[in-house]
Amino acid sequence: MIGTSYNGTLALAAACTGVDGLEAIIPVAPNTSPYHYYRSHGLVRSPGGYLGEDVDVLYDFIHSGDPAKRAANNKRVRDGILRYGMDRESGDFNNFWESRDLLLQMDNMKAALLMSHGFNDWNVMPEHSYRIYQKAKEMGLPAMFYAHQFGHGGEPPMQLCNRWFTRYLFGIENGVEGEPRAWIVRESDSPQEPTAYADYPNPQAKDVVLKLSQEEEQNGYLGLNGAKGKMTWTDDFNISLQELAENTSSKNRLVFRTYTLQEDLHISGLMEVDLRIAILNKTAANLSVALVSLPWQNEDDLPITANIISRGWADPQNYRSISQTSELKEGEFYTVHFYLNPDDQIIPKGQQLALVVFSSDQEFTLHPKPGTELSLDLEHSQISIPIVGGEEQFLKSVPSDD
Repeated sequence: MIGTSYNGTLALAAACTGVDGLEAIIPVAPNTSPYHYYRSHGLVRSPGGYLGEDVDVLYDFIHSGDPAKRAANNKRVRDGILRYGMDRESGDFNNFWESRDLLLQMDNMKAALLMSHGFNDWNVMPEHSYRIYQKAKEMGLPAMFYAHQFGHGGEPPMQLCNRWFTRYLFGIENGVEGEPRAWIVRESDSPQEPTAYADYPNPQAKDVVLKLSQEEEQNGYLGLNGAKGKMTWTDDFNISLQELAENTSSKNRLVFRTYTLQEDLHISGLMEVDLRIAILNKTAANLSVALVSLPWQNEDDLPITANIISRGWADPQNYRSISQTSELKEGEFYTVHFYLNPDDQIIPKGQQLALVVFSSDQEFTLHPKPGTELSLDLEHSQISIPIVGGEEQFLKSVPSDD
């Protein structure tokens, strides 16, 4: 089986049953978990371009069967099971979401997996395929990862698909199992010209922990050494990520920049953040972050990789667990740990890495009334970035940080 988006979901779901005769699958940008599609670390979050949508709307898009039974099915499934189970109030991971997560249903899977995804897919985000590929490797299944730098969709090259099906569907020994595990389209390549790597994430990538320090009121430094102190900002969903990142000053976000890169910097894998925050005048707020490259470039013909490297969202009320909402106190600090979406990108010299910390995301989160005030404890906040060559390469790229 091969398919894109929901058709890729069907291929993976079929393989999870362990059904005889399904020997090989190529899911392209599959939705592998409705929770990861409509939530993020306890936060109610929409996929890009579908603000406010939830799983009941997805039902309207994909349901099929006898039209004569549709009204009864809508009442039972959409207006009953789905709307009751999805819980838009807390955003918590519950039994409803757990039973629909394909990662948790892979035990019987035996089909060879060629996974395909775009690193700049903000609809079905790359975490969907990353998690399935990692699990397939742990299970010892034949697994390969193809990724490109574009958006939603994008099949592997025909030659790669053909070799995969030739080996695992027809059983012809063509040596594909001995080839590199990862094929990644680089920033300047076409979708059909991937570069081979031993695996994904790149085995040479090592986590580099970058700390935060303050330079100006809403601006700071991102590097190996942090500092004590607290910085505050005010939520306003009306302001886009681009405005927040490119404006030299804004009361509605915090931006932490590295020194200018003197060499290209290759990021490969999963980024994670620890942000110790307090909500100063309320007991709940959205929390959004983006890792971007600066200065922001606005020309129309720029590649999709020009500005945004990765993004992530979380609900501070879920600082203990995505399954548990905790009551927060105004002004009290809590450490929120969560992951950004996986990536593999080479940031060119002359740019700066920048971590943008804000609250409501115009494109992805709910839109509360502006005015929520938040504070960040710098000393106990950080971001971990997987860099090919590790800290040694980071210091070559950012020598001023030594």
